[in-house]
Amino acid sequence: MAMSFDPFSQMDRIAQSVFDTSRQPRIMPVDLFREGDRYVLNADLPGADPASVDIDVDGHLLTIRAVRSAADRDGARWLAQERPYGAYMRQFTIGDDVDPDGITASYDNGVLSVIIPVAERAKPRKIAVESSAHDRDQKAVSAG
Repeated sequence: MAMSFDPFSQMDRIAQSVFDTSRQPRIMPVDLFREGDRYVLNADLPGADPASVDIDVDGHLLTIRAVRSAADRDGARWLAQERPYGAYMRQFTIGDDVDPDGITASYDNGVLSVIIPVAERAKPRKIAVESSAHDRDQKAVSAG
């Protein structure tokens, strides 16, 4: 015999209405790694409207915002509604070793990809080592 009343889901609904967690920004899971001369940030935003995605840099703070709208089903009797909706936000502190003007982003299949290039001044480089004048003088004496 199936139960039509689930006390745990009722408690979840009551807690959500009391604490109003639906209005707080939700955290989006991300992967962040360095690949050569760039950092790659991939954020999961399934179902988010691409037009709602906003990325900005203010000094050393990179902020990503997005909105996923609730399913609008007039007259539906929900049996389960577990997929989160609302505002998503994530902030990252970026260092001086990145080029904020070169940041690019794309959104594909629910994944936001942000490419953050490493600044030229932060890229590794080789330093030429020259011999000193004393070494050159010694070579000239020994050759003569």
